[in-house]
Amino acid sequence: MSALLRLIQEIEQFPEEIRTMRVSPQVRPEEIRTELARRYSFDTPVPLDILTEDVICLLREGSVHVTHPRYFGLFNPSVRQASILADALVALYNPQLAAWSHAPAANELEQVTLRRFARALGFDTQTLHTNFTTGGAEANLSAVLAALVSRVPEWSEAGLFGQHRRPAIYLTSETHHSFVKIARMTGLGTDTLREIPTDSRLRMDIDALQSQIEADRASGWTPLLLVGTAGTTSAGIVDPLEQLSEVATAHGLWFHVDAAWGGSAVLSPQLRDIVAGIEQADSITWDAHKWLSVPMGAGMFFCRHPEAVARAFAITTSYMPDAVADDTVDPYATTAQWSRRAIGLKVFMALAELGTGGYAELIEHQAHLGDSLRERLRQLGWNVVNDTKLPVVCFTHPDIRQGRRSTSEILHTISERGRVWISDVVLGNQERVLRACITSFHTNESDLTCLLEEIEYARQQKR
Repeated sequence: MSALLRLIQEIEQFPEEIRTMRVSPQVRPEEIRTELARRYSFDTPVPLDILTEDVICLLREGSVHVTHPRYFGLFNPSVRQASILADALVALYNPQLAAWSHAPAANELEQVTLRRFARALGFDTQTLHTNFTTGGAEANLSAVLAALVSRVPEWSEAGLFGQHRRPAIYLTSETHHSFVKIARMTGLGTDTLREIPTDSRLRMDIDALQSQIEADRASGWTPLLLVGTAGTTSAGIVDPLEQLSEVATAHGLWFHVDAAWGGSAVLSPQLRDIVAGIEQADSITWDAHKWLSVPMGAGMFFCRHPEAVARAFAITTSYMPDAVADDTVDPYATTAQWSRRAIGLKVFMALAELGTGGYAELIEHQAHLGDSLRERLRQLGWNVVNDTKLPVVCFTHPDIRQGRRSTSEILHTISERGRVWISDVVLGNQERVLRACITSFHTNESDLTCLLEEIEYARQQKR
């Protein structure tokens, strides 16, 4: 069989066969390294049909299968076939999106997709900037850079050395840790990050935020950016976005909402109210490769201040093509990337195939399963410890709290058996608990039954 036909066969068969596979692999580092060294010296060529079969086997046997219906881990979903085909087409045509004139179709396909999502967010599509990113970290970086040039206009030229007052960024312990990297990459330093306490529901405490802003102003700091999260990584918590928007407006802060996962709730009539206030943000991060079920990576950045984005990234060179028209945008001059893959085609094709209504159904199905898992855990004597309507469930058991079992022991047993995959997490810098997230649109009640059987089996094992 030719390599191309074998690839097509795998695309068709793998989703149907995945339920018969282990979720987590049984391989040790030395095993896979030895096998790779034996097969691939790179001194002699390997026929493509043999190479394709080898790689398929390696990926099947040596991966945590995040597209498995019983993978209850991080935000890595099952993927739509339309998006797989899109990525194959991107690899085939290899469009270069740095300049609009080099890839008019791909650039406009991305923009029509992004504008549809912007409408769902409540943004005015005629006055915003939006672009695809490699992921949420890049989108968050874009927000910080746009905020800097907006609130500290001299930043672009003078940089750190031209500042007499240090900018401050407000977030919580539950905020995504990409902001730690961003503080380092921008030269702001991690002292810039003001970690605001959370309330009993792990949401940013408004009173503590107000107090910290006032204290910073009195100490010579410049309050710059307020980060609200719509669906925290650990526990699916949504900060009080409407109240945060009011605080940001009152103090002149740039208000950014990191909705990398939870942003998809805006597509669901049942869940949209959970993220009320997101439409007031100056900028938003939203990852399509999380709850919109497309392959990694496909982050999205939305900003209601295109002039700030232009100041942050604008560049002109003699070796890049001239702009075609005033109403076209060259991504290399408006984003952190230069050479850029057609990231958004897989999102366009998935959205076009499903429609926003189809996406709403998938999202609501997973949210319903989250509710079901919470109820079934309680019936078995487990304690659900996070308060969210999004389908991530954090839970513990009296046996864990009283030291008779540990989360690491339970996870080890579950991983050894390979039927499901979950993780653990520390919430609020305090308690370590188990975490299960519904990430696949293929997951059903029978998969929840398997999960419950596995965690009960692991809990009851003797030390």
